[in-house]
Amino acid sequence: MASKYAQRMARLSSKIFGEVSRQTDQKSLKIVKIFTGLPPHLDPAKVDYYPRLRDTKTLTDDLRHHGLFIDEFLDFKEELVKKREASGKVKKVPYHIQKRLEKEAKAQESSESS
Repeated sequence: MASKYAQRMARLSSKIFGEVSRQTDQKSLKIVKIFTGLPPHLDPAKVDYYPRLRDTKTLTDDLRHHGLFIDEFLDFKEELVKKREASGKVKKVPYHIQKRLEKEAKAQESSESS
């Protein structure tokens, strides 16, 4: 049996180095292991799990434009829009968006003419 001084020094060193200071059961060690790891928002395995969706979408859109990729759902949606336009059922654009689109069109025309 070690002296009280040695026990206290062992506890202090284990606290300093992030180890368990007293004997514990397996459940408690599991919790200690969870809390000693990286927080979830800093863990690259969890943060970088999904691919770069914006880049993937632009790439597939470019390939679709060149005819190298077929997206049946987008084709279907475009076909529905064409049918609605042909029957005269065009969706109304809200006024504030319509004004913004007009401004952008005027700005583009003025930049092209300059």
